[in-house]
Amino acid sequence: MADGFQTGLDGLLARGGLPRRARIGVVAHAASVHAGGAHAIDLLARAAGRRLAAVFTPEHGLFATAGAGEAVASGRHPDLDIPVFSLYGEHRRPTPAMMAAVDVLVFDLQDIGVRCYTYVSTLRAVMEAAAAAGVAVIVADRPVPLPHVVDGPMQDPAFGSFVGSIPSPLVYGMTPGETARWLRHVLRLELDLRVAPLRGWRPGRRPDGRGAPPWVPPSPGIRSWESAMAYAATVWTEALPSLDCDRTGLIPFQVLGAAWMDPAAVIRRLRRDPPGARLHVHRYTAGGRPAAGLRIAVTDPASFRPVRLAAALLAAIGAVHGPERLWGAEGVRPGFFDQLAGSDALRRDLRDGRTPSAIAAGWRRASRAFEARRDNALLYRRAHLRS
Repeated sequence: MADGFQTGLDGLLARGGLPRRARIGVVAHAASVHAGGAHAIDLLARAAGRRLAAVFTPEHGLFATAGAGEAVASGRHPDLDIPVFSLYGEHRRPTPAMMAAVDVLVFDLQDIGVRCYTYVSTLRAVMEAAAAAGVAVIVADRPVPLPHVVDGPMQDPAFGSFVGSIPSPLVYGMTPGETARWLRHVLRLELDLRVAPLRGWRPGRRPDGRGAPPWVPPSPGIRSWESAMAYAATVWTEALPSLDCDRTGLIPFQVLGAAWMDPAAVIRRLRRDPPGARLHVHRYTAGGRPAAGLRIAVTDPASFRPVRLAAALLAAIGAVHGPERLWGAEGVRPGFFDQLAGSDALRRDLRDGRTPSAIAAGWRRASRAFEARRDNALLYRRAHLRS
């Protein structure tokens, strides 16, 4: 697996795959790095010269310095003096004027395969704008930490937002290239789409060794592959402020805790470790105060179901400490919780005391139908997975 790994863009450039005489735009961020640590913009500038016409950036900006939800302004690239168009500021999708600057868009974002992580919303917006403008799209593929894993409720169109813009379960288990192929089909886009595939990758394993790029956080809170795997289990703290996920600490999104939490009692309430993970009592500091919580250690990515774990954790915390600790706390955002989930069913089920197993059972029929629909979009060897 590790020996001979190649990112999509490395393969594209090695095979001379950029269209000749076309003006190139690139959708990139801080994590768009390749073997040896070179950045996609630098590689494309060497390969295309003056034909590299524009850069497009998602949430957090080109240098990943903006916080979650913070607007990013457009500007100029400091070295190449070409426009850097923000797709997370005044505009969330490329405008016709932006698209007029390019003939081909290379999309090279490190994503994590979770619907509420907004890079997939940017992918959809880029594809739709490109289809409308007659601009070709090349997706330079990258691995995701939970490939083929499908978990969580389907997106209800009534709860659509920029953290919920694709018709999928919350965890949809596809690389950016696979997602693009699936989106072109389900959205019925008349789009010239090409995927530059990964080479030498075994799904479910983090690439390392020869040819693998260094890990660069794709956003300030996803500092490691492990944080990316746990993200969908703990992202709910963005709507439930009485809980903390150690976003500014050493292991963001791998922790669910609070100053008031008794993590050992929560673990006892769960009775057993979840499939594919171990839970450990974790003491740390949150907001300058001592806190205690649960640390999630993923042991088997193929069987790990982070949204099912989230439902189990929230139910157990509510049972041990009282549901008002979660749902009645100052600053709670039930509407945003529903946007993250893609539906109000998860919140209502938890408030009504439904068991986590019953909640997850409600997702399965829709999830199986989704898996059947996306099957033709998959590009890489499928691991044996347990539903």
